Amino acid sequence: MKFGKVGVFAFTDALAAPALAAYAQGVERLGYSTLWYPEAFNYESFALGGFLLGQTERLTIASGIANIYGRDPAAAVMGHNTLNALYGGRFVLGLGVSHAPIVANARGHDYGKPLATMRSYLDGMDSAWQIMGGGESRQVVLAALGPQMTALSATRTLGAFPYNITPAQVALSRAAMAGHGALICEQKVCLCTDPVLARQTARAALKLYLGLPNYYLNWLRLGFEPADYAGDGSDRLMDAMVYWGTAEQIRAKLQAYYDAGADQVVIQTLRTDGAPGPDWAALEALAP
Repeated sequence: MKFGKVGVFAFTDALAAPALAAYAQGVERLGYSTLWYPEAFNYESFALGGFLLGQTERLTIASGIANIYGRDPAAAVMGHNTLNALYGGRFVLGLGVSHAPIVANARGHDYGKPLATMRSYLDGMDSAWQIMGGGESRQVVLAALGPQMTALSATRTLGAFPYNITPAQVALSRAAMAGHGALICEQKVCLCTDPVLARQTARAALKLYLGLPNYYLNWLRLGFEPADYAGDGSDRLMDAMVYWGTAEQIRAKLQAYYDAGADQVVIQTLRTDGAPGPDWAALEALAP
């Protein structure tokens, strides 16, 4: 599958049906190739994917990510097959192990060892595809940061979708993938030239992630130090996680991902007013 050069991501939980429809249709109109959406605390992943697919005609819709603790492997296969059969093969199933607090507290499951749990889940999906059919075109990617999960993404799926990263991630991921699979890189952006306001916006967006081991351990791999994610995060970390400035300045920073070998860059546009949903001015200014 060809993912296209530029995708978008936004938190969808706070958006009602009219806003979700306008978002998907606007993203398609602006020429973005893929709309990625999370599974957090509100919308169920496959139901939301079906709604977004129904609002669009050409846009690829991708879960980024569907929590593997939310459904058994056979249900994931059925959801994948259903959406692709009904909407012309435009659905990509992004899978991830999520985070221990969400899995244990919100869902009531024991959080297993990430790599072994994901490998077992993929084995279950393979078995389901053998029984149910429909496995000729398996449009699946994995949320992957560390080298082992990234290697698994390359050998068992279409590739990796790392989140909260820098262009330095590309070389690390490519080494782990050994020349196989697509690499889809998320990057937050803020169309704002005021450093105080931009970093304030970045800290509001990153607050959720600073205490999650999946991310702060990967930040160490990317060259950051514990002091960078202490408290509300250093300016250095904020500037790396959220590219801010003019559209031209942001485009120049995003180019580093492509220069390093990323297949797709997924921009998450942050609003300086803190309101939910994408920043339409940024989406229009950065449109392909």
